Amino acid sequence: MPTPNLQIPADLLPADGRFGSGPSKVPAGRLESLAATGASLMGTSHRQQPVKDLVQRVRTGLRELFSLPGDYEVVLGNGGSVAFFDLLTYAIVRERSQHAVFGEFGRKFAAASSAAPWLAEPAVVEAAPGGLALPAYDAGVDVYAWTHNETSTGVMAPVERPKGATADQLTVLDATSAAGGLPLDPAAADVYFFAPQKSFASDGGLWLALLSPAAIARAEEIAASGRHIPAFFDLVGAIKQSHAGQTVNTPAVATLFLMAEQLDWMNANGGLAGMVERTTASAEALYTWAEKSSYAAPFVPEPAHRSLVVGTVDLDPSIDKDVLRAVLVANGVVDLDAYRGIGTNQLRVGMYPAVDAADVAALTACIDWVVERL
Repeated sequence: MPTPNLQIPADLLPADGRFGSGPSKVPAGRLESLAATGASLMGTSHRQQPVKDLVQRVRTGLRELFSLPGDYEVVLGNGGSVAFFDLLTYAIVRERSQHAVFGEFGRKFAAASSAAPWLAEPAVVEAAPGGLALPAYDAGVDVYAWTHNETSTGVMAPVERPKGATADQLTVLDATSAAGGLPLDPAAADVYFFAPQKSFASDGGLWLALLSPAAIARAEEIAASGRHIPAFFDLVGAIKQSHAGQTVNTPAVATLFLMAEQLDWMNANGGLAGMVERTTASAEALYTWAEKSSYAAPFVPEPAHRSLVVGTVDLDPSIDKDVLRAVLVANGVVDLDAYRGIGTNQLRVGMYPAVDAADVAALTACIDWVVERL
């Protein structure tokens, strides 16, 4: 079906039409700041002071944002969150993990553990897309793992240790799309890891992790056990390098800079509580509209499980999401694609802290305007 030539009235359009679920919106002025500051950073060795200072700026900003306990560490390295799945199989899982799976990223996490021949087959607790699965006590595992926010389905989960879990059973959270936009008690997790391209308005290619003393001790124990750990997955080395304001391998300096700028903005605007206020306002705008709509509905049936940072909305089968999206794109409203493989007639809306709730409300008005004319 050809795309209708529809011009959305300018007064309906959002001030910024970017709603990507990752990479996400980079606020205006950030790239200009990079250009102005880049001469002292770009092309400089990551062993030199300007880049070391930048790494420490990111670490300090994260510690402040999350009100991190004094004995927790902020650690970073190359490879992104999916690489960190594999790192965990080398450096954190001693023998067997349990995974709560309720979307594609939780499934990837479980698959990494299943593929590691030195580990026992993981236990898996699973829910269908749109539902929530949570870990349950199992005496035979040494790691409980799940996603704080499932980017593929728009389901968010609580961060709390499973009832009955022992001190030797670590709690590991993939927080890639959650960190910085959802509430968190950092002491409830031993490993809380994420990447810069969601709430932190930067680019991909790095992983960052908040590590408890128990997680650090586990990494040191396994490193000393004789298990082969490829250098790329050397968590103990990453901890030591992070202390020195460095990464094991050369980092993406521009990514670090953009993340540092976003952290400064987040901490200056209410910290994590302020960011959660922003994402909550956006989520209320989206889900209230969807619940009242005659042709749309929240994909996640349980209101308490609906994400504040990645909203998913199902459309009536009579509406062709591809045609709707094409009209929106032609009007500068972009990145509303559903996650591949979910298989629904769906829109997905990134609502990270950099997104204004007023723009989410404007998005819903634009959708209504277009649907009325299709």
